[in-house]
Amino acid sequence: MSTTQTNKIEIIKASTSKIKDVDFDNLHFGDVFTDHLFECDFKNGEWQKPIIKPYAPFLMDPSSKVFHYGQAIFEGMKAYKDDNNDIWLFRPDENFKRFNNSATRMAMPEVPEEIFMEGLKQLLQLDEAWVQKGNGSSMYIRPFMIATGAGVMANPSDEYKFMILLSPAKAYYSGEVKVLIAEHFSRAANGGIGAAKAAGNYAAQFYPTNLANKEGFQQVIWTDDATHTKLEEAGTMNVFFRINNTLLTAPTSERILDGITRKSLIEMAKSEGINVDVRPVLVSELVEAAKNGSLKEIFGAGTAAVVSVIKGFSYQDVYYEMTPIENSYASQLKEKLTNLQNKISEDAFGWTVKV
Repeated sequence: MSTTQTNKIEIIKASTSKIKDVDFDNLHFGDVFTDHLFECDFKNGEWQKPIIKPYAPFLMDPSSKVFHYGQAIFEGMKAYKDDNNDIWLFRPDENFKRFNNSATRMAMPEVPEEIFMEGLKQLLQLDEAWVQKGNGSSMYIRPFMIATGAGVMANPSDEYKFMILLSPAKAYYSGEVKVLIAEHFSRAANGGIGAAKAAGNYAAQFYPTNLANKEGFQQVIWTDDATHTKLEEAGTMNVFFRINNTLLTAPTSERILDGITRKSLIEMAKSEGINVDVRPVLVSELVEAAKNGSLKEIFGAGTAAVVSVIKGFSYQDVYYEMTPIENSYASQLKEKLTNLQNKISEDAFGWTVKV
């Protein structure tokens, strides 16, 4: 291993690379990680010296508060390599802001921008060979923070660890999905932490999603906690509905994550002349549209999947199959967004940032 100092970040390089053992054509999402990771600890009320080091397990005290009180947040980002071998990030400023919003909601310290952004860029530069070219290839980026302070007293930790992992990726979902509309379970509640990317939000989804899986559905469309009449998110994604030629999606709230892919698709759709209506969408409205034929599309949107087509939904034991359409909004918007992210087309929005 070799150690260098760059812009206040200590860099310890791995003695050998794992890249030769990776089959980039057959990646399973989130299973393979690059040679290095970024790490910075928060102790004594301040952030310590950041380090980039070889990817490896690390020891933690069994009483670390993340294990007992769940102070854990994360982000999902992507980087892309163009034909000139330049690496580009997609709207990293939005991820940075949302990460710190999550930190504030979970009583965790905000990460300074220079630590977050500089650490991310230098990590990508060090492992740049892992960022593959080609539409459909990307580097999934997982910044996260956990409470590492020891003790089982029920109060916020006084120590934290911020880390960034890199994982080469292909498509998250391999095909169309069927969903079950939730009638009992909810993703989040008013006044809760639904708008934060907190680890516990995702853990709470696993049980109802497992129940849906047993019935032959891949995901759940979550409804509001109070009445279960309003459609909110699909699995771990924001969700869009096309009724006739209007694209509908629920507004963000304390219950709904402010998705970066979501807001990008909204802006992109409007620029293409598509009518977009951001408002509460009722389950009854969706069922009626499915019955009368005005429901044209449903699709999820998120960093990992980008756009995931939903082929049908079930509600109160009745299944409604979508009729495939040519030149769908989902396919149009996915192509335009991925072309922009991969620098195949011009970025008229100023969303891409060169590493």
